[in-house]
Amino acid sequence: MKHKQLTHTIIGCAMKVHSTLGSGFQEVIYQRAMAIEMTKQNLAFERELEMDIFYEEHLIGTRRVDFFVEDKIMTELKAVSQLDDLHLAQAMNYCQAYNLPIGLLINFGSRSLEYKRVYNINHPDND
Repeated sequence: MKHKQLTHTIIGCAMKVHSTLGSGFQEVIYQRAMAIEMTKQNLAFERELEMDIFYEEHLIGTRRVDFFVEDKIMTELKAVSQLDDLHLAQAMNYCQAYNLPIGLLINFGSRSLEYKRVYNINHPDND
């Protein structure tokens, strides 16, 4: 799997944050803690990067991704009791909209950290 080490490092940061803070905080608290942890791991990232959404070459809006890591991995954070199909579909759509091969969906809201790797099946890296 391409980018396996990078996704592993990001997930490790999330595990450290979750083991330190636990569940029950708002998403922004986990975003701030993730920024600290990823900086400690020497990961380059942009937080709340606004990205354009296109439909047939027409700009139709923008969306802010929680983290864009190493110019490769979209990372979307949640702080909900349980991930559902809507969260997963949202993360998959971001990968397709931004033409990224892979993204991460991480949930800090449950007792145990939840994470999912999501793939853009249309990206050439995922053939």
